[in-house]
Amino acid sequence: MGGIKVYIPDDLERKFREAAMKLYGYGKGSLSIASEKAFTAWLSQVSQVLDIAETIEDPVEAIYGMLSDVKKTEVELQHEARKIRARRTLEYRDAT
Repeated sequence: MGGIKVYIPDDLERKFREAAMKLYGYGKGSLSIASEKAFTAWLSQVSQVLDIAETIEDPVEAIYGMLSDVKKTEVELQHEARKIRARRTLEYRDAT
């Protein structure tokens, strides 16, 4: 059996521990069971994305033309993306 040490925000850890113990009991092993189920669920979601990504032979060709209807320049899109990232960072900081 392998072991993984992960670092997560304190509030997420508290919520995870509470949920794991409510579902699987307050004894030894409840966190391991909940972690295994969480990892399994995440891997099933990610495997679908990875399967699609592996079927793409040329990623540039796969996205070619997807932004043809966008009327902004590359620089305008970069500035807009920077503003979105900054806003999300501030929202995340305010939430924690």
